[in-house]
Amino acid sequence: MILTGLSGSGKTTALNALEDAGFFCIDNLPVLLLPKFLALRDEANPEVNKLGLVMDMRERQFINHFPQVFKQLRSENYDLKIIFFEASDEALVKRFSETRRPHPLAADGSLLEGIRREKQLMEPVREASDEIIDTTRLNVHQLRELIEKKFIDPVAAREMSIELMSFGFKHGLPSEADIVMDVRFLPNPYYLDELRDLDGNHKAVIRYVLSDVEAARFVDELTALLGGLIPLYKREGKSYLTIAIGCTGGQHRSVTVVNELAARLGRQVDNLSVRHRELSGRHLAS
Repeated sequence: MILTGLSGSGKTTALNALEDAGFFCIDNLPVLLLPKFLALRDEANPEVNKLGLVMDMRERQFINHFPQVFKQLRSENYDLKIIFFEASDEALVKRFSETRRPHPLAADGSLLEGIRREKQLMEPVREASDEIIDTTRLNVHQLRELIEKKFIDPVAAREMSIELMSFGFKHGLPSEADIVMDVRFLPNPYYLDELRDLDGNHKAVIRYVLSDVEAARFVDELTALLGGLIPLYKREGKSYLTIAIGCTGGQHRSVTVVNELAARLGRQVDNLSVRHRELSGRHLAS
């Protein structure tokens, strides 16, 4: 897949979506190197058959050489799909103003002049493209979703990885956590001699913690909350989500709740793992 088009139109976002789905991706590959790159790939690593390549006006010779290069490759039976990204002048001006990045054709003039000049120069590429995507009204998350729907096998698309972590507040908050829940209000097995030296993986501790009416209600409500939030995080394009459950020492209550959440959420989502930070243990949720 050749991603091309106007500067600021979303090619990098599209390339990232392809890379996350298992494509081998290169940004700003000179067009004259494309045949040599494909020949080298065929010789050294032919099983790499999903490529995402961005080519655009950052390489000054792109406009002059793309017709002959693409014609040559198609005559050699390469399956090329050229996707052209564009947006309105107003949208591109706004994006460049927000990012403060220089436009490749605006060095000797205004930003708007550079955008219009690029549109003019890229018109032959636009006409030769297999598909045109207007990103004027799309944010990065919407564009990523569009790319996944249009060009990525849903089975091959990377699922968001979700980690449920137990921890102890007395050992510090986990810096990687996206969501933190405090369960120090639950009954504490530490104060029972027969449970103090056990942890939340033990049946006696689990029974003690979850037999509490408030604990059972809390787990029910937290499961429902997370079940509604996880699809929203995924929709926003998040690759990793860490949900941290904390108690005082990270031995009893947090471990119990994390295991119970994993059992429930594991029936709803894939790519779910569990880590008990203070127990130094990690396993995939079943």
